Amino acid sequence: MTYDFAPLFRTAIGFDRLARLVDNAAQNPAGPSYPPYNIEKLSEDSYVLTMAVAGFGPEDIELTVQDNTLVVAGRLASAAPAGEVLHRGIATRAFERRFVLADHIVVDKADMTNGLLRVAVRHFVPEALKPRRIPVGTGGLGIPAEAAPTMAPTVANDGATAPAAEHAA
Repeated sequence: MTYDFAPLFRTAIGFDRLARLVDNAAQNPAGPSYPPYNIEKLSEDSYVLTMAVAGFGPEDIELTVQDNTLVVAGRLASAAPAGEVLHRGIATRAFERRFVLADHIVVDKADMTNGLLRVAVRHFVPEALKPRRIPVGTGGLGIPAEAAPTMAPTVANDGATAPAAEHAA
């Protein structure tokens, strides 16, 4: 018996390695979903989510980001056709799609052209989380000698000696 885990990771943006492993392990695509979408990797740090939302206008689409989740919702203001519909092949139902964003993924902007909603996202690592190089000098640290950590023995409660705890300046 095999399990298809691809649907679990299909809505994750920025989890490329994990998504590739799952896609390679499970070659059976999931059933159709509405609206269809693509996730494209443009560079090492930028992605574009493209959704086919024919029949919806920019005023009918709402994008929100909360708790590392991008929510794309579409609701038509008025779906009433001008005349009698003999065949309805263009979907006009409301939808809501959720995409789990990896840490430090930022949604930059969105636009709609020819029935395609394009959402630009990028991977942004804050300066505080980037590795930084610390130079090694020879001029001293500027810490007074009395504030420097010591290793003098201290007496424990039972009378045995134990090394002193280091004191931070």
